[in-house]
Amino acid sequence: MSYKVFVDDNFHYMDEDDRYLLGEFETFDAAVAACQRVVNEFLEQTYKAGMSAEELYKSYVDFGQDPFIVGGDSRFSAWDYAKEQSARLANESK
Repeated sequence: MSYKVFVDDNFHYMDEDDRYLLGEFETFDAAVAACQRVVNEFLEQTYKAGMSAEELYKSYVDFGQDPFIVGGDSRFSAWDYAKEQSARLANESK
């Protein structure tokens, strides 16, 4: 079984014209890792010193890319992951 990772744009929520296929992966873990890379890239590029976790997460929800997995019984929430990573980034910089 393969897993496809698609990416939506949070700024254009529900606009499938802005969706693209990131890739197809042999394992669920590889698909999750690809999704995490997309979220991490946005958060790391957006984060500024002193930014709170809440500010960073809001920026992601408003403007970030929202990867999701299609295939099997796949469960991954980019928003949940972004919330966790926003807290991690904000806490690491203190």
